[in-house]
Amino acid sequence: MSQRLTIALDAMGGDLGPDMVVAGADIARERHPDVRFLLYGDSQRIEPLLNERPALKAVAEIRHTPDAVAGDAKPAVALRAGRRSSMRLAIDAVAASEAACVVSAGNTGALMAMAKFVLKTLPGIDRPAIASFFPTQRGESIMLDLGANAECQPENLVQFAVMGAVFARAVLGLPEPTIGVLNIGSEDVKGNEVVRAAAASLREMPLPGRFHGFVEGDDIGLGTVDVIVTDGFTGNVALKTAEGTAKLFAEFLRRTFESSLLARIGYLLARGAFKRFKQRIDPRRYNGAMFLGLRGICVKSHGGTDAVGFANAIAVAINLAAHGFNERIKEEMSRIADANPLPDTKAAAG
Repeated sequence: MSQRLTIALDAMGGDLGPDMVVAGADIARERHPDVRFLLYGDSQRIEPLLNERPALKAVAEIRHTPDAVAGDAKPAVALRAGRRSSMRLAIDAVAASEAACVVSAGNTGALMAMAKFVLKTLPGIDRPAIASFFPTQRGESIMLDLGANAECQPENLVQFAVMGAVFARAVLGLPEPTIGVLNIGSEDVKGNEVVRAAAASLREMPLPGRFHGFVEGDDIGLGTVDVIVTDGFTGNVALKTAEGTAKLFAEFLRRTFESSLLARIGYLLARGAFKRFKQRIDPRRYNGAMFLGLRGICVKSHGGTDAVGFANAIAVAINLAAHGFNERIKEEMSRIADANPLPDTKAAAG
């Protein structure tokens, strides 16, 4: 990058708050020395942490506010009462072009409500969706929504499919990504009215990719499709299940290799291979989900992550901002909307 990229951080978000955020920012600084940070939160808690990291302090500025959005705050309440919160002020910095993007590990619902209110949505998009990468046998796939919209209408799923396909083309460089709607079976008659109506529309419309049809839970890991579309409730359950399964495998391996002397020797012989395996399934590697559909870059970090995971979320924001991915998505969405307006899926649902 020819000039420093400024990133706004909600320093009070996440289970570990400023300790995790500041430590994660320091890791990100080492990896990306041309980045500066605006840290929004309680200066009395942030400043001592920065004093311990002089290199980070040199490229960081504290924007003090004692207010923070609680993890259990309802989105509507946070939107009304959190105008001076660290989350809201960090988002405001993007809207005011003080920062290129915002990263927060705070309340997902509040972050979505504030980001949608402040940054607004792209033309033709009713609800932004949280999208992130999933590791698969074929590489990586994109899944959305991962928790922003617990209940969706068919038109929302159609919009998610278009945004996910455009994201796959712009970010992953896939000329014709395959798209699937997550369901309880692959047959056309399976699922509720919402997924059936969305699939019916997707089969008929010209997409920036190829509609595969319905996919099931085991198709996520197989990499059957490049883009997996679902509502936020189901997507979040799938995400947390995958993270829990990765931790379960890691724990089983640890116990297995501690079970006997011979097992310990086997571990020593295969230590390099198991290190690569652990890195491959580490949820922190995939931390950092983008709110697709906004007129600005907003990245959501897992609330329970550590500094390494938060640094990876910052890296997602840096990558998107530095390479103009959001602009590319907006431009292609505009072209698609002009050439092929999204169909009225409400009629299909009826």
